[in-house]
Amino acid sequence: MERSEPLALSFSVRGARPLLVAPLLALPLLLAAGAAHAAPATPAEMNLYTRIAAVNACIARSAGVEFDKAVAIAGETVAQLIQGQHQGQIQQVPGKTLTIEELRKGSINSAVLGAAEVCPKSVPPEVMKKVEAALKQAGKAPAKPPAK
Repeated sequence: MERSEPLALSFSVRGARPLLVAPLLALPLLLAAGAAHAAPATPAEMNLYTRIAAVNACIARSAGVEFDKAVAIAGETVAQLIQGQHQGQIQQVPGKTLTIEELRKGSINSAVLGAAEVCPKSVPPEVMKKVEAALKQAGKAPAKPPAK
């Protein structure tokens, strides 16, 4: 029997759904297997995770997501990453496995501070004032908006 259409076009996306979903279902298992021997997150890794959270929050803000939701999602992403890849351990907090709640609080704070640095115009003015006050109290210079 001769086919009038190419084989690739007759391939149903609906029939391929299990094939597309299978790698996604295996991903948590792969991450969990790697986490069994994971070391605490290094300062360099934490800096990377903070930067990723900040960029995610900034992207969400530019898409119209409210600030609290944007930093909560970015923070949750980092908290889950630290828990999954490093078993909740961070080198800067030696000898302690942080709970998911502790990771969330720290990650959300990092996302807020990072967003204040990366996209200060996307941070509500009242939040920016709190960030600047916290940085001043910690003895760090507040982030300056980029020049136009």
